[in-house]
Amino acid sequence: MIKKSIVLFSTILLFVIHSATGQSIALGGKWRGSFLLDSGGEIPFNFEITGNGSGLNLHFLNAGEIYPGGSVIQKGDSVYVYMNQFDNLLALGIQPDHSLKGFFRKQNGMGEPFRVTASRNNTDRFPVTGVQPATNISSRYDVVFTNAAGKQTPAIGIFKQTGRTLSGTFLRASGDSRYSEGLIEGNQFSLSVFIGYSPLLYTGTINADGSITGKQIGLKTVQTFTAVKNEDAKLPDGYSLTTVKEKESRFNIAFKNAAGKTITLDDTRYKNKPVIVTIGGTWCPNCADEASFLSSWYRKNQQRGIEVIAIQFEIMDDFQYAQQQMLRFKKRFNVPYEQVFGGLAKNEEVQKALPALEKFNSYPTTLFIDSKRVIRKVHTGFSGPATGKFYTDLIRSFNETADLLLKK
Repeated sequence: MIKKSIVLFSTILLFVIHSATGQSIALGGKWRGSFLLDSGGEIPFNFEITGNGSGLNLHFLNAGEIYPGGSVIQKGDSVYVYMNQFDNLLALGIQPDHSLKGFFRKQNGMGEPFRVTASRNNTDRFPVTGVQPATNISSRYDVVFTNAAGKQTPAIGIFKQTGRTLSGTFLRASGDSRYSEGLIEGNQFSLSVFIGYSPLLYTGTINADGSITGKQIGLKTVQTFTAVKNEDAKLPDGYSLTTVKEKESRFNIAFKNAAGKTITLDDTRYKNKPVIVTIGGTWCPNCADEASFLSSWYRKNQQRGIEVIAIQFEIMDDFQYAQQQMLRFKKRFNVPYEQVFGGLAKNEEVQKALPALEKFNSYPTTLFIDSKRVIRKVHTGFSGPATGKFYTDLIRSFNETADLLLKK
């Protein structure tokens, strides 16, 4: 595996070097990037590079959201974008026409690289043909996704359309697809999203009866979906999906933080206090949205006598790797509460590490634990800001549950 990764890494470097111009360019400005798929299609995304000299930074642009992507380093005719939050890297070579071409991969060279190109001063995510939209699909939809194995997953589609400009998100029980951006022409639409993790493309056809059939396309996977307009579309209650095996049993944890210290609920910091424990991973976009909320919430509420701990399950079962990612996550979201390493990010491994839980199936999952160490509620998933009312409803429910813990 290591030998294969070294070969892939060498291929990336050779591609960047041999396709470069031998000169550097000014990188500031807006760009259109594109992941080139093996199928011959592409997943487009937009970004902006700001700053100068050694202080260049990249931000991803998605439906009005400006998301910090990472630092940009130019070495001669090569450009490297370090997306530390997700441990990813864009390794790009400057072409004769000053476009960029290279690969998207893990920073350590492990895994499969994916081809990427980018051109400057191009803000169109999808080409505009001039065909007027046949209808306006701004609404909420009942959605069913079907993967290659035939497994179906319910979701809610939330679309907002102005002319041919379209934005939207898909909310599953596990969380939402964040801010997707695109356009609608005739009865066809395209949306895409990328913040440095895994890019997604959504294509759809609006049928004569107003229903939608479409595809969710990733770098290696494709799912189909159907959608029917329903302003009252709902998902199962997030508090009903993951349960506790023995409801009144005493709960505890014992995991190491980034400093190597084992953290338990018996520690002085948590004694006689309710604790909110979130189960996630630094690689998880919905966990990032939760961390953004929780960091602010904790600063406002810690003095009330309540604590928060994040158990991070990572893509490698390696403490040094987890340590690096937890420190990066802490810096990115200014996390003031404790983070600990739970193990490998597989549902069965979470179940082994936290045997008190029944039917764990989503990152993040949040445990509300009272001062007597009894889990009072478990919430699956996180509906982020892109979901509008679902986000505000979740925050209201979170606060109500936290208030109840403080009364026990």
